[in-house]
Amino acid sequence: MRDSVTNVVIAGLGGQGVVTASDILAEAAFRAGHDVKKAEVHGMSQRGGSVTTDVRFGPKVYSPMVPAGEADYLVVMEETQADAARDRLRPDGAVLLCGAIDPAALPTAKALNVAMMGWLSARLEIPESAWMDALKAALPERLHEANVRAFHAGRNTGKEKRHA
Repeated sequence: MRDSVTNVVIAGLGGQGVVTASDILAEAAFRAGHDVKKAEVHGMSQRGGSVTTDVRFGPKVYSPMVPAGEADYLVVMEETQADAARDRLRPDGAVLLCGAIDPAALPTAKALNVAMMGWLSARLEIPESAWMDALKAALPERLHEANVRAFHAGRNTGKEKRHA
């Protein structure tokens, strides 16, 4: 287990499931034994405006907000939001852009947020079982099967990008 805090910023637009994605990440990290803090910033999110969430986890986390320039990962659900959030990323941080996920691999376009969490999962030391439990806790049972498939599509993307 990592002995420092991991900082993740998720950026997208209202209606894309940014908050749900951060709920899944926070729950998976918690189930893996981490202290977790989460914050949300909603612009005109109900009208498709910018939404960002910060998730921080590690042995002990004191603040929910990721300081500017300290995000280990920037997960971008809508590519128009990448530049607006890039200042949050540390110099050696990773940007995960939604365009890398093959839409044909998703059971539905609405599952992109879960696929992005699958991609992120390939980079984090959180057991897959914690991710599956978190996903099932965050979503209604009728959506589990499709979202598990989306998660694995994203995880496969993450494994491919990691070795590329």
